Amino acid sequence: MDLCNPKQIKELLARHGFRFSKQMGQNFLIQSWVPRQTAEASGAGPGVGVLEIGPGIGPLTEQLAQLGAQVAAVELDRSLLPILAETMAGRENVEIIPGDILKLDLPALCQEKFPGLPVVACANLPYNITTPVITALLESGCFGQVTVMIQREVARRICAKPGTAEYGAFTLLCEYYADREILYDVPPSCFLPAPKVVSSVIRMTLRGRPPVPVGDPALFFRVVRGAFGQRRKTLLNVLYTLFAKQVDKETLAQQLVACNLTEDIRGERLSFAEFAQLTEKLTNLACIKNCKGI
Repeated sequence: MDLCNPKQIKELLARHGFRFSKQMGQNFLIQSWVPRQTAEASGAGPGVGVLEIGPGIGPLTEQLAQLGAQVAAVELDRSLLPILAETMAGRENVEIIPGDILKLDLPALCQEKFPGLPVVACANLPYNITTPVITALLESGCFGQVTVMIQREVARRICAKPGTAEYGAFTLLCEYYADREILYDVPPSCFLPAPKVVSSVIRMTLRGRPPVPVGDPALFFRVVRGAFGQRRKTLLNVLYTLFAKQVDKETLAQQLVACNLTEDIRGERLSFAEFAQLTEKLTNLACIKNCKGI
């Protein structure tokens, strides 16, 4: 069976009485080059464990399995399980796991399914859960590489540069954990039903440590979230909002100057390294360092 052939897909779905769910953001691929190239880019191969999220009817699962990887695919929609049982029949290196990826213990799952193997993640992610899923994958510490198809707008946010409209807190979260690369775009015509937006396949290679040292990650991300949560404010005013109870505004301004930043700069202009440097300066202030909850 060709899992990207529209006619065969419709016959398969009709035979199982399946109906698309808008709530789950289901769009099935109808161009075989997409799952093939995505699988090839994922790092899957013999002796590699692959966690797939939302396999649908299994076109990407099939390609990952053909590369010789050990595949565990987590599917939330139970109405797809009998379809996957049919399309993945006979593939001993594929296991379908019913469940919600956002409720699973990823380290425990990877340890159980891929003992002793390097593990990567690969998925065509539903748009409505893209950010929390990517965050969970990166923060789990389980994966050497994460290759996912997502909405192009989100892919551009992940890879954005300082000072651009797409640049934000999520950009810096992803940069903290991984090198990021947009591989190619996937037009709506590649899906059934066709979504209203263009998708992109992005590859994130986990580096094990941030690009520059971050002494206090909790403080770093508190400053980052504050800066992008109040974009219209200068960074000085953001910092004063965050730490007014611990330090005066003049002292905060001095920390900016010490980082070669102007007092009127906004957070969206700072690179990862500049946020890290500023955080280090703030950490050295005893009044902030000793503040509980940071």
